[in-house]
Amino acid sequence: MASVGAISFPRNGFDAVIFDCDGTLVDSMPAHFEAWCEALAVYGACGVLREDVFFAMGGRPSRDIVMEINDLYGLRLDPDAIALAKRDAFYKRMGTITLIDEVAAFAKSLRGRVPMAVASGSSRRVVEKTLQMLDVSDWFDEVVTAEDVTEGKPAPEIFLRAAKLLGVSPLKCLVLEDAPPGILAAQRAGMQVLAIPMTIAALRA
Repeated sequence: MASVGAISFPRNGFDAVIFDCDGTLVDSMPAHFEAWCEALAVYGACGVLREDVFFAMGGRPSRDIVMEINDLYGLRLDPDAIALAKRDAFYKRMGTITLIDEVAAFAKSLRGRVPMAVASGSSRRVVEKTLQMLDVSDWFDEVVTAEDVTEGKPAPEIFLRAAKLLGVSPLKCLVLEDAPPGILAAQRAGMQVLAIPMTIAALRA
């Protein structure tokens, strides 16, 4: 497991908890970044995605990231082709990902007592494969992904859908998030937000 340092987790004031996956529950962002670099290089766009920009866009659907790269650099990359190549490149690196200690311990302490969901900007196949590999799939009542909504983070739709599936008012949900788009999405949904420290150094520790 990886550690992100001391986090003060609330123990009351919520009826459900929604977890972002990558960078929040799972230490997978370095693997995702490497996968992006590989996929972009295959399509002749090596080096266009800086590491700091990637981390700032954490939680956003892959197609949205490709479209932003196109806008930033005047490129015409195929969002679907790049997203597929990125997914396959990530699969090759799944053996390097681990749970984040403190967040996983918090989730485990709530298991069976509080409704919980995962809400991720990744595809369902990637999220479910990640949770299964780390043996935590059965901790969560629902999984909501980019494929389940029309607007990804920072729009609030993914969190509102998770709350609806859990049968809990958004105002009674606590969200754990690491990236600015996800934090903003949770705030827009009217939910409590616990920001998980997101530093490249911490994620590489």
